[in-house]
Amino acid sequence: MTNRPPIHPGERLAEMLEELEISQYRLAKTMGTPARRMNEIIHGTRPPRR
Repeated sequence: MTNRPPIHPGERLAEMLEELEISQYRLAKTMGTPARRMNEIIHGTRPPRR
């Protein structure tokens, strides 16, 4: 087992959006979340809600 630093959930979310060809804006509107909040989560400047 290697000691790797944990990745922020936003990094994985960004990868998934790219694979699915979905924009951050579209995901935010579908979820009823402000687009700015989604952008902050994806860029790692806002922690996800627990």
